[in-house]
Amino acid sequence: MKHWSFILGIGLLAGCARFQSQPISPAESAAKLESRSLTNAVLKAFLEDNLQREFSRWPPAQWDLEMLTLAAFFYQPGLEVARAQWRVAQAEVQTAGGRPNPTLTAGPGYNFSAASGLTPWMPFGSLDLPLETAGKRHHRIARAEHLSAAARLNLATTAWSVRSNVRAGLLEATTARRRVAILSAQTSLTLQIVTSLEQRQRAGATSGAELGGARIALARTQTELADARRQQAEASARVAEAVGIQLDALNGIELSFNLSQLPAWHELTSAAVRQQALQNRTDILGALAGYAASQSGLQLEIAKQYPDIHLNPGYQWDQGENKWQLGLTAELPVFNQNQGPMAEARARRAESAARFEAAQAKAIAEIDRTTAVLGACRTNASASQMLAAAYQNQSESVAAQVRAGAAEPLDLLTAQLESGAVALGELEAQVKLQQAIGALEDAVQRPLNLPTAAFESSPNQEKENSK
Repeated sequence: MKHWSFILGIGLLAGCARFQSQPISPAESAAKLESRSLTNAVLKAFLEDNLQREFSRWPPAQWDLEMLTLAAFFYQPGLEVARAQWRVAQAEVQTAGGRPNPTLTAGPGYNFSAASGLTPWMPFGSLDLPLETAGKRHHRIARAEHLSAAARLNLATTAWSVRSNVRAGLLEATTARRRVAILSAQTSLTLQIVTSLEQRQRAGATSGAELGGARIALARTQTELADARRQQAEASARVAEAVGIQLDALNGIELSFNLSQLPAWHELTSAAVRQQALQNRTDILGALAGYAASQSGLQLEIAKQYPDIHLNPGYQWDQGENKWQLGLTAELPVFNQNQGPMAEARARRAESAARFEAAQAKAIAEIDRTTAVLGACRTNASASQMLAAAYQNQSESVAAQVRAGAAEPLDLLTAQLESGAVALGELEAQVKLQQAIGALEDAVQRPLNLPTAAFESSPNQEKENSK
């Protein structure tokens, strides 16, 4: 018996997990974050694997939305938090499936009235074998699985948010660069106009008021140019934040966003896409999974009305006699029948149903609003494009007149300046249209198909976790 007890103890200890400390150093963590860049060789392999193409040059000179989105999936800390939450929910499924362990009770007994010649010691032992009833374990597992599905869908929703932030930042950075280019040209044209008017004033061919107005216009354009450069710096910082890297990592990188590339409208505005979004948006499916979890939670609380059974086999050695016993223990639902927890579970189910309906209502409002805004932005962009084309034709006409001697160079500068101002308006209209497209894409969660990279720990994080 001593040998078997020793073997049993060794076996139990061998199956126990041991704690391994993983301290966090703020200095080391900050250094890792600041060392992130778009030149990472592991990032290169990650992009090649997900884009299904190789890069002959690394890093690429241009980074588009798809590449930056994958880089954000590789680096973005917020997405890794959602992945960790999903892993916690997956572990809770294992916890829910665990069966209750038996309990061993053992101890010595002593008979003070033992007859002479008989040993007064009466060692005993008993087991408590719990048996769950009414399918409690099944309901517990189902609830944990639904919560795990909800956590996975929350991860998908977070990935959509990451993609949306990258798109918005990239659009802003591209727009700011274009605005700086247009305003730089405007500043140069205005400066030429001021110089020409100064020459005319010295010749007595123009008034001081006209020259003063031109100088004010030059100062205004220079101010707008400085503000546009500030916006460009902020936009670059926003892109870096969305990807999860330092701003310096974007040095030497050209951010590419095609403002003129527009999707086929039926892909975003059709009734079929709308219905699919109202049924399959990740936040809606997440709310539905949460409701299913509340259903299973209610089933579990109802099942708890029925008490579990505990088998209690026991043994006692009593003065040379072997005594066996078998007991049965069950809770008596006399004072309560789990009514309170059942009422809470019913209320949580009602809350989950309300959350699901609220998610669908929010989706309907977002789709309606973004569709209406998109229609208005399309009309505005079309009108701005026509106006810009008209001013461009006028500028070309004035240039032809200058070459023919029918107009002065100052007239051409003025026409080009007006054409540049209209070009700024056209750019703003294009930006608003692209913003409307992005908002509608987020509302219907199309056309992006989230790669598995969004749900798996990036190689970068796995490398850090292995240390």
